This record gives sequence, structure tokens and C-alpha cells, in this order.
Amino acid sequence: MKSPVSDLAPSDGEEGSDRTPLLQRAPRAETAPVCCSARYNLAFLSFFGFFVLYSLRVNLSVALVDMVDSNTTAKDNRTSYECAEHSAPIKVLHNQTGKKYRWDAETQGWILGSFFYGYIITQIPGGYVASRSGGKLLLGFGIFATAIFTLFTPLAADFGVGALVALRALEGLGEGVTYPAMHAMWSSWAPPLERSKLLSISYAGAQLGTVVSLPLSGVICYYMNWTYVFYFFGIVGIIWFILWICLVSDTPETHKTITPHEKEYILSSLKNQLSSQKSVPWIPMLKSLPLWAIVVAHFSYNWTFYTLLTLLPTYMKEVLRFNIQENGFLSAVPYLGCWLCMILSGQAADNLRARWNFSTLWVRRVFSLIGMIGPAIFLVAAGFIGCDYSLAVAFLTISTTLGGFCSSGFSINHLDIAPSYAGILLGITNTFATIPGMIGPIIARSLTPENTIGEWQTVFCIAAAINVFGAIFFTLFAKAHWSIAWHVTCKRKCDA
Repeated sequence: MKSPVSDLAPSDGEEGSDRTPLLQRAPRAETAPVCCSARYNLAFLSFFGFFVLYSLRVNLSVALVDMVDSNTTAKDNRTSYECAEHSAPIKVLHNQTGKKYRWDAETQGWILGSFFYGYIITQIPGGYVASRSGGKLLLGFGIFATAIFTLFTPLAADFGVGALVALRALEGLGEGVTYPAMHAMWSSWAPPLERSKLLSISYAGAQLGTVVSLPLSGVICYYMNWTYVFYFFGIVGIIWFILWICLVSDTPETHKTITPHEKEYILSSLKNQLSSQKSVPWIPMLKSLPLWAIVVAHFSYNWTFYTLLTLLPTYMKEVLRFNIQENGFLSAVPYLGCWLCMILSGQAADNLRARWNFSTLWVRRVFSLIGMIGPAIFLVAAGFIGCDYSLAVAFLTISTTLGGFCSSGFSINHLDIAPSYAGILLGITNTFATIPGMIGPIIARSLTPENTIGEWQTVFCIAAAINVFGAIFFTLFAKAHWSIAWHVTCKRKCDA
């Protein structure tokens, strides 16, 4: 019987076998120029899409401080006095026209956490729909719906906690389809030797959205009032949606302004990577150890990411005792570093594969190790330097920055192992990776009742240990391409 893998690219499970088979099986068209290309235009438009996406996600974390009556939260104050006040408060004329609500700490926790209960539901359905119908409209309307719901946030707050929780859950439903939809689009747009560059540009928008929205939301709250935070970012989201609908296409074949040369370059580079199989191989997917390697790595990475995203402002305010004006900007600095690292690591990863002939598997493993073990080391270090403010900020910034290497590691490995099902695979892994956003901060808060340095050391050590475990698991069991397609092809040929 003819070997079932004879028509496929070689397995990257064998060390040194993969030299990005782009492809050794078919002649490759000459690389299309980058400047003004349709694929890079898609990368930059999706960059701003994810910028908007994270701005809509994190702005409530800042606005909530101004929405809540300070007399209600005074009894919940848990400021630690181990560290001295970092500096005298900056006197700013604070606009007080926004309405205040009497929400205690537990209620605020439900409001902030409700987003993830909607977000986790639409991951897999989003990937499935995008794989069948394309990701353009799904991603576009996902962000558009989130922007519309954001505009109604002040009205929902007036109706009560239940209405606001429901609204945030609906925002989560809208955002849940976006990453799987984008992955599905890149399966048709990203030449294998440009994947790291294109996807790192695309998803880096999320980090820059965090960098900009955290301090900008604080500024808006201070000089206007908290309602304008939601109006501003909601309108920006609608503007982006109009540009997205007008300028983007699901595939190179349907793009109106792409050059014939670029179209041929993309299609020829993907010729042997996309499967014509219509049905989704759910059972082979669930049995695929390389997929579970991504699941574990994604879960582990997000444990640290979401813990810091939601609690870093608290750590800086209640433990390191920065004043609120400094807090907004310093909380954003680590994500600026991560954004820069994502862009640069994407360039480096593709150069290692294209120019230096490193295997795809080697690049994915090494970048994941750097992006998970590096942050673990500096996160633990940040917990053990006491009240050294500058060093704490430096270590937390380095920790978050190094995490940017993962954008060219496990984060895009879905496109390596099964490009045709990349949206569905990301939906699966992101479903598991959303769980840390739901339980990680809760566990962290339960471990820090007094906000002492010792309590936060425990939080950082747990996050670091989970990160290291995920890095090791991914390194041991990751593959670089076609591991799922092999199962599908094998079954079809053997049955025949």
C-alpha cells in the first residue's frame, strides 16, 4: 500500500526534516513587493482592528474607578503600607459631573468578569463559521457590535448592575469571534515564509490598544467625565468598521485591487497547504497532541497575561503606592514593550526561516521558550525586590515585553499544523485560554487579602510556574505542520 504521507510535506516531528516546505513540492512565484501590497494592507487594517478591540475591552477597568462612589469603596480599601508613598499626589482639577454608583468590590468584580462569560462562548463557533464563510464579515461585525454596545454602557449603568453585566457579556460575545476569524483569513492570505511578520503586525494592535487606552481613558475621566470614555472608543470602532468593510476581502481571489503578481505569489505559496476537505475533522483534532501542546501553552501564557492586565494597576496603586496619574501611564509601559517585541520578533522569526534555513519547529519552540520562561524569571524577580519602585517597574516591563516572542511561537502554530482549520483551532485553544481570565484574577485576589509583598510573591510565583510548565509541554509535543491534515488524508486514502 502506498504510504499515506507520500503526498504531504514531511513531518516536522523529525528533527531537522522541516525547512519550511513551501515549498519544496511546487515552484514558488517570485516574492511580491511589500510596499502597498494587499496582504500588508490587511495586516495594518487588522492591526488597528485589534487596537480598537482591546481599547473597548480595557477601558472599563479605568472608567470604573470614576463610576463608583468613593464612600462605598472606602471600607474595601486594602492599601499596604509596607512601601512608602512614591510621590506627592499631583493636583489635577478632576471633573465630577459623571454619575456615581454604590457598587462594592464584589459587584465590581462581577462587572469586570462578565466580559469573559460571553467571550468564551463564541470562540469555537466563530472559528467554524469563519472556516466555512470567511472571516471578513464575522470579524468586522464582531468589533462593530462591541463598539455599539460600548456606546450604550452609560445607559446600561443607569438601568443597574444586571443590565451592565449583560451588556459586557454581549461585548464578550462580539469579541469572541475576532481572533478565530482573523486566523481563518490569514490561512488564505499569509505566505508561509511571511506568517510571523504578518500575524505579529496584525495582533500587535491588541498590545498598543492597551498601551493607549489605559492612560487615555484616565485622561478623559479627569478632564471630561467617564461617560466620554465609552463614547470616544465606540465611535472609533464604528469608523474602523467602515474602513474594514470597504477595503478588505476574504481571499486574494476576491480582492479588487490586488496585483496579479501578488495574487499569484500568495496562491502558489499556499498551493500545497490548504485542504479541499469540506467536513471538519473534529475527532482527529481532539486527538492531536500538537494541538493540545498549543492549548497548554496558550492557557499558561494567558494566566500571567490576564492576571497582570487586570491586577497590575492594583499592584502599583496598593502595594508600590504610585499615585493615580502615574499609575495609568506606568501600567501601560509593559504593554508598549510587548508591542515592540511582537513586531521585531515576527521579523526575526521569518528571517531565521527564510534566510538562515532554520526549521519552522525550531523557531516555534525557541520563541515560545523565550516568551514564556523569560517572563517567568522576571515576574518572580519583581516580587522579591521589595519596595524598589524603579526596579519593580523595570522587571514587570521586561517580563511583559519578552512575552511578545510568543506571537511568533505557539500563537501562530495553528497555521503551521493545519492551515485550512486554523480558525477552528484557534477557537479551541482560545476557549481554554479564556479560563485564566475568568479565574486567575479571582485566585490572585484571594491570595492577597492584605496586599502585602509576601502575598504578591505567591501570586507571581504561581503564574511563573504555570508559564514554565506550558513552555516545557509545548517544547516536548509541538509540531510544525500538517499533523492534523495527515490524519484526514490517511483516513481518506486508507478507506479508498
